[in-house]
Amino acid sequence: MNLRELVLDMLMELEKGKVYSNILIRNVLDKYDYLPAKDKAFIKRVTEGVLERRIQIDYVINAYSKIPVEKMKPLIRNLLRMSVYQLLFMDGVPDSAVCNEAVKLAAKRKFQSLKGFVNGVLRNIARRKEEPAPDKQAHPIEYLSVTYSMPEHFINDWMKTYGEERTEKMLQAMLEIHPVTIRLKESLSAKEKEALFLEMGKRGIGAEAHPYLPYAYRLSHVDGVRNIPGFNQGLFAVQDVSSMLCVECAGIREGSFVVDVCAAPGGKSLHGAEKAGKTGQVLARDISDAKVALIEENVRRQGFNNIKTEVFDALEYDGTLEEKADVVLADVPCSGLGILGRKRDIKYNMTQEMLSQLPEMQREILSTVWRYVKPGGILVYSTCTIRREENEENAKWFLENFPFTAEDISGKVRQIPQAETAVEGFLQLLPGIHETDGFFIGVFRREL
Repeated sequence: MNLRELVLDMLMELEKGKVYSNILIRNVLDKYDYLPAKDKAFIKRVTEGVLERRIQIDYVINAYSKIPVEKMKPLIRNLLRMSVYQLLFMDGVPDSAVCNEAVKLAAKRKFQSLKGFVNGVLRNIARRKEEPAPDKQAHPIEYLSVTYSMPEHFINDWMKTYGEERTEKMLQAMLEIHPVTIRLKESLSAKEKEALFLEMGKRGIGAEAHPYLPYAYRLSHVDGVRNIPGFNQGLFAVQDVSSMLCVECAGIREGSFVVDVCAAPGGKSLHGAEKAGKTGQVLARDISDAKVALIEENVRRQGFNNIKTEVFDALEYDGTLEEKADVVLADVPCSGLGILGRKRDIKYNMTQEMLSQLPEMQREILSTVWRYVKPGGILVYSTCTIRREENEENAKWFLENFPFTAEDISGKVRQIPQAETAVEGFLQLLPGIHETDGFFIGVFRREL
């Protein structure tokens, strides 16, 4: 098994933009699960690293190549990218091995005539080991774009909204290693928790309590989620704390009827079902069989029997739910810019045209699902993005057009810094500022 060739093929596939990186990486690692942990870690790190640092890597290659990256043969372009990543960011891999293996791969894949070109570019970069970058004072946007591998149009937007200092903190956080975050079942006893963490420790997995919620933990040294003790037994769900906070702020109680209109993969539905208890029920819907299958898989694993799943488009009105729900969860499709640290390919695939269309679609969903909330009930609007157009502006529009008032959630997020807007019914979580993904939560109560 040639690990570098496998990574090269993965990068070639990802460049087509037809598959998400997290899904491709998971599928490849599952297929080659027999490989040693060290080899699987190499495949994952190089593939994710190239995506994460692609703009910076291309800038470096262009500084040492007479042929611009965008004009190279796709195979040569991706071969150089993965090799430069190893040269610049993986000290444990000898430079000579990186260069030699790249030359061999070029020849093996029928690019014998370009062996010298590949060798020359890589050895020049290896000799200098500097990372050329634009001048920060003269070209601040380009500097941030190259240094943190983020398209300039996103940085322009964030600078206008959040300012330069906060924007750079966010960019830094998006490049940091993101631990696996889990939500323990709240029904677990202290003895059961102790036994679970003891078993994790035996497998070399570290567990650290998250400061925001008592049942949230960050795990380190994880070799595949399915290999974590307790996963198959349904003792926990893998979920970011921002998503957990969404359910916390909803105020779900024993006996509540909850409708989750865009539920896949089901984390909030499962969390809501636990809070609703035996006398409550959650209706978890999403738009396709594949998405609902994800929810059902998690429901089975965690053993809940108070969740009903359905394939249903949130844009379609369902008269049978008129004023029936105590809580409606509307975690709507969004640009995903708050989770770029986890889903690295979003920043390359999300176009300005796509961005411009999202707020209108989100408003269409809200215009439909608000009617399911009973008088006095709660609607939670959430996204995993950091764009005002999809977040604060949509929340303001909703309150101006429908019979709802903003719900003060400050009592539910006391432990979170820089959460002043919670009294106004919403919270914008930012990477680098908060210990979560970028996420927006708006909580609205229907008037009586």
